[in-house]
Amino acid sequence: MDLGINTTIAWRYLYGKKSTNAINLITGISVAGMTIGTAALLLILSVFNGFEDLISKLLNSYNPDIKVVPAQGIYLNPDSSQLAAVYAIKSIAAVSQTLEEIVLFDYSGSQEAGMLKGVDKTFQKVTNIDSTIVRGKYQTNDVGLSYAVLGSGMFNKLSVNPSDPLTPVTVYAALKSTGPFSKDYAAMSLYPSGVFTVGSEEDAQVVITDIEAVRSMTKKPSAMTALEIKLEAVSSEDEVVRALKNVFGNTVIIKNRYQQDEAFLKIMNIEKWISYLIACLTLGLISFNLVGALWMIVLDKRKDISVLKSMGFTSANIRKTVITLGILIGLIGLATGLGVASVLYYLQKNFDLVEVPPGFLIDAYPISFRGTDFILVSITVIVLSFLASILPAVRAARISSFVRHE
Repeated sequence: MDLGINTTIAWRYLYGKKSTNAINLITGISVAGMTIGTAALLLILSVFNGFEDLISKLLNSYNPDIKVVPAQGIYLNPDSSQLAAVYAIKSIAAVSQTLEEIVLFDYSGSQEAGMLKGVDKTFQKVTNIDSTIVRGKYQTNDVGLSYAVLGSGMFNKLSVNPSDPLTPVTVYAALKSTGPFSKDYAAMSLYPSGVFTVGSEEDAQVVITDIEAVRSMTKKPSAMTALEIKLEAVSSEDEVVRALKNVFGNTVIIKNRYQQDEAFLKIMNIEKWISYLIACLTLGLISFNLVGALWMIVLDKRKDISVLKSMGFTSANIRKTVITLGILIGLIGLATGLGVASVLYYLQKNFDLVEVPPGFLIDAYPISFRGTDFILVSITVIVLSFLASILPAVRAARISSFVRHE
């Protein structure tokens, strides 16, 4: 039987006269439920996309294009020829030496363990760290004084007073004992100059200062834990990675932007798809209304189905017609839901419909539509509509070609 005939009959059953208005009401509730479920599903994915784009942008401002870290141990120990070879790679725009040490921070009695990151002057060229500053300015040293640019989380944990530039953050670092009278730790003072935020664990752990101050405190005059590299605008990341491997061999691990925060981004991705599955479960529960609506329509159209069978319709044709009817209801809900989601997206994007509490980096929830989400949501709604149509379709196919009417 031609699919067009099944579709035509399904449309007539959907919009044709019913024996009772209750059937129209139940059908309308089904369409409304699919609309709300579709809009919610698309908006949930879009909000996660927005956060992903926001955090990726922030991380891209803090992370370099490529980071070279030691494969074993803590410190990177390149010789002068290796450093010269790295600086000679044509596709590299800038190279920054960084040194990270686990230390204890103390500010007016508030103490927190964290990461002290020493950077050189090239760090600003390698990253867009200036764009992440939310308070004060980016400054690591000046006229013999060392300054600290604190992550927003560390700034809050230490309860730093932004209006008091004279109270320093004291840094304590453990040292290896070299004799009975040597100190077990070293200390230095850093004056807060600014606060940065990148929306990840770095905010709660990292304090940035001048690399020479860290080297002096730890008595490691040439130490570094990483080389952070910025690539030319037109360059091949793979070619640069191969060149770096030729320089260092297997003594280093080379990470691109994604790999530097791979675990964090994977967790975000897992949260996104868990939320998607929960929304799918909710939409699946909503689709039970569709089962009820189709069941009522089948009961209302028993005489019509009997006549169709008498005219040569097979049970398979009846099943296809009812399934087509269920998918049509799902498609109406899908189209309406996509429209509702698009309107809400526009309002959120342009008028901050849903705001976040004060004190955050953003004023409203970020949101971003992606074409793949439209496809995924459409497939999800159609599949659920198909599954919800199976039982009513089987029931309709069992109606005989002769119905006795009392």
